[in-house]
Amino acid sequence: MPPRSHGQDASAATESDSAATRPPRQRVIEAAADLLAREGRDAVTTRAVAVAAGLQPPAIYRLFGDKDGLLEAVAEHGFTTFLAAKHVDPDPQDPVDDLRAGWDLAVEFGLANPALYSLMYSEPTEPASPAFKAGMEILRGRVRRLAAGGWLRVDEELAAMIIHATGRGAVLTWLSLPEDRRNPALLTSLRESMVSAVTHQEPAVQSAGPAGAARALRAALPEQTALSASEQQLLREWLERLASDGRGA
Repeated sequence: MPPRSHGQDASAATESDSAATRPPRQRVIEAAADLLAREGRDAVTTRAVAVAAGLQPPAIYRLFGDKDGLLEAVAEHGFTTFLAAKHVDPDPQDPVDDLRAGWDLAVEFGLANPALYSLMYSEPTEPASPAFKAGMEILRGRVRRLAAGGWLRVDEELAAMIIHATGRGAVLTWLSLPEDRRNPALLTSLRESMVSAVTHQEPAVQSAGPAGAARALRAALPEQTALSASEQQLLREWLERLASDGRGA
């Protein structure tokens, strides 16, 4: 092994000093996440994590209660890391392409972090973490833009569940396959099936906003039979006012 240069020694010392100044909880979580990524879940023992973090094993119990508490914290770290990587365009030019891009980003994160992703989704009955909820709100925002533009085929909550379930299923299925059976066409097919399930090929509402939606619903009103004649008349009056976009109000 070649001798270390003074520059390397200084760099290592800086990294060591930086690690020492981080809060113990953060050091433990980062050490556990690193062990998980390099050696798998079985390697994340309280003793190994304590050594990697430069602490004594009892510190793990003081900070997290037990190993399960530590793993929950690592999973939350994973959700937070993923959330930080998300780029959110508040007004995408094409909401359907934006949906595809968001789905791809979620899948790519899972494939790049297999052990962490499996940990994040290994306990589906656990209460959702704050970072997970924040990520789902980003997804619901994408769905809401699709709905406002007339693209959505199903209701918003069902659309969000389909998008999340197909992305999660795609990653976990891919990771369960032997490497020689991992066909990228699987991911593309699942993504496009998701897009077909939740969106129209063309927007049902040509004009964005309440006025456009009101015009589309007004046009479809004679075809529905769920409302009584008086209810249809009342709804038609409301739609006329909305469709006028305030003109003549």
